[in-house]
Amino acid sequence: MLLQAVQNRNVPLASSSASYSRLPLSRSPVVSVAPMKQKKTGAIVCSISQVYGYGTVDYERRPIIQWNAIYKKISLMEKPELGAASVLNQWEKGGRKLTKWELCRVVKELRKFKRPNQALEVYDWMNKRGERFRLSASDAAIQLDLIGKVRGISDAEDFFLTLPDNFKDRRVYGSLLNAYVRANSRDKAESLIDTMRQKGFALHPLPFNVMMTLYMNLKEYDKVDAMVFEMKQKDIRLDIYSYNIWLSSCSSVDQLELVYQQMKSDVSINPNWTTFSTMATMYIKMGEPDKAEDALRNVESRITGRNRIPYHYLLSLYGSLGNKKELFRVWSVYKSVVPNIPNLGYHALVSSLVRMGDIESAEKVYEEWLPVKSSYDPRIPNLLMNAYVKNDQLDKAQGLFDHMIEMGGTPSPGTWEILADGHTRKRSITQALACLKEAFSAQGSSNWRPKVLVLSGFFKLCEEESDVTSKETVLELLKQSGHLQDKSYQALIDAEENDETDILVTQLQDDDDL
Repeated sequence: MLLQAVQNRNVPLASSSASYSRLPLSRSPVVSVAPMKQKKTGAIVCSISQVYGYGTVDYERRPIIQWNAIYKKISLMEKPELGAASVLNQWEKGGRKLTKWELCRVVKELRKFKRPNQALEVYDWMNKRGERFRLSASDAAIQLDLIGKVRGISDAEDFFLTLPDNFKDRRVYGSLLNAYVRANSRDKAESLIDTMRQKGFALHPLPFNVMMTLYMNLKEYDKVDAMVFEMKQKDIRLDIYSYNIWLSSCSSVDQLELVYQQMKSDVSINPNWTTFSTMATMYIKMGEPDKAEDALRNVESRITGRNRIPYHYLLSLYGSLGNKKELFRVWSVYKSVVPNIPNLGYHALVSSLVRMGDIESAEKVYEEWLPVKSSYDPRIPNLLMNAYVKNDQLDKAQGLFDHMIEMGGTPSPGTWEILADGHTRKRSITQALACLKEAFSAQGSSNWRPKVLVLSGFFKLCEEESDVTSKETVLELLKQSGHLQDKSYQALIDAEENDETDILVTQLQDDDDL
């Protein structure tokens, strides 16, 4: 689930882009970079919560002129398949010439709101007009980051090779390192950071933070300690992000509190709300609810202004503690501080209530959300639909699905997957297969991977009903989507053929929220 922070040690790590956007760097060289040929790649799924900036320019110290209008036109396109270029071309046909600053500001906003495809389309449009837009090393670092997210590390590597040597500074190398880490490509990441060490590009915390994030994703927590040791050996000062990642790697209460004491003794560090939400997460995992609640009180005391994100973590973590009283108290405070609660806030509350088994209250919050929603986010009803299916209430799940359609919502791949699970439980192969087909073709399917338990349930039913054709159909969909390249999935398929499904399902349950 979106905000289940207590799982697989994927603890909250605050964005570091603000801290790294003002690194002292020499003036960037400029060049026109030819557009890359777009290549369809498999989805890259990663649990990294930081966006590392590597000193890329923020473009935020000029007045809002027309960039905001352009951003809105791109982000609200009714037919996004037409691409950002269609908006930019239409804008200039109206006699209004776009500047590089405006376009880079649009890119910044698109990246901020997780729209890498459209951000890359803006850069592609500029690249085709090299005589007008002279792109810098900073732009190259941003493009490389976007290419890695949208088209995969192979295209990111190709783009890197096209860059002139004087463009390949620590920001560009850092973006490539980020791409490798998002793809959990350990060998390439370790090789690249060795190169960065040789070039003198690993003399600050950022590349070490990226590598620590990789080792957290791979659950190699001892490697996090090794990175910290190297930083101390080289007299590289740990920053707030280094400490927060280090906290999340701890395996015992004593170790956690020892790291925190080191953090407090570092005069350059001021523990933030993320520090304490990380500690609360770890205390919950370690079975220390009282200490977790103390940490959550520290989270709340460090919220400044109308920052929404800390409230989402508070809602999620109080849900994990099963403390409904504090859950609703925080919700009340949140509503008094922030007039317009975003969809993520409602998602956090509904998720917690569902996890606590209070479906009735979750339904009331869903009804409260409908008239104030910024858009119909299918992830919120999905929480209820999933609960209905698990409680053998497929009819209620189907009814909520119908309501989603009536409200103009677009079912996500996860929506269809939930219905497929429901039909599998009802032993309806035909209906389950139809829903799985919809999931693979739904909007956003390139960033979705079927849950192992749903697949194993469907395959088991196919075997019990001797329906080889339906099983092969799903296997072909998995193959076309590139999922069979994942060794965990391939292991699951092999186990199905060797009657070892139950063992592997247990081993792969951690994949369920991917």
